[in-house]
Amino acid sequence: MRIGEIAALVGVTSRAVRHYHHMGLLPEPERLANGYRAYSVRDAVLLARIRRLSELGLSLDEVRDVLADDAGRELAEVLAELDEDLARQEQEIRARRRRLAELTAGKLTPEGPVSPTLARLLRAMPETDSAMAAKDRELLALLDTAGADEAFYDALHPLMDDPDVLPLYERLDALADATPDDPRIEPLAAALAALVTDPLLEAMPEQDMPSLEGVGEAILAEFAPAQAAVARRVVEALVEKQKQRTKKKASEKTSEKSDGEGTG
Repeated sequence: MRIGEIAALVGVTSRAVRHYHHMGLLPEPERLANGYRAYSVRDAVLLARIRRLSELGLSLDEVRDVLADDAGRELAEVLAELDEDLARQEQEIRARRRRLAELTAGKLTPEGPVSPTLARLLRAMPETDSAMAAKDRELLALLDTAGADEAFYDALHPLMDDPDVLPLYERLDALADATPDDPRIEPLAAALAALVTDPLLEAMPEQDMPSLEGVGEAILAEFAPAQAAVARRVVEALVEKQKQRTKKKASEKTSEKSDGEGTG
């Protein structure tokens, strides 16, 4: 048989047969005097087995292992491993479909797809044309992708009903063309830092506190100079507030330890 004939017999293409030769799955047959390959029935049987193994989902490397007999793995071992891989894929697909169902169950946000927890927070945000509010939404979506804790989103929810939030966004927007020494910067930064309550600060682990390095600098570069100045002062205030909280907790633990030793 010539290559086209054995390919047609087994139900593969001539190109596939040549690829199997190249991969070492199917030995090259002897060639006739005219240079054509001459395939035997044994070659066709082996080619048929390669096709069947491939249709089971085995990679060509795994097919080679099976065909290697004692030098490779047993077919049962390869098939068991393949079944485990398919089971993992099935679980991943089910998990993705569950998330899609959660996302489509409610109103999709422009920043989506995001986690269901963040989606609920974004839907609760009051409608506004504020450019800085839009930036906040984008940053929340970025944090979501980076794996932000759901407790942080929950702690943000009370701000959605705070009547002071939208006016603060408007004050930030008003600094779009201002200089970094604008007198409105300091009071606005103080007002924004005051919004961060203890529960919200508690939901921001110390290692996840805002940083003015790396990613933080890249974020600030997206702001106008005066707006970036406000953000820097807010971050500095939060870092200081977190330090004070940490110091207070350490002092309370020391006091509790001393009281325990005194009554022991």
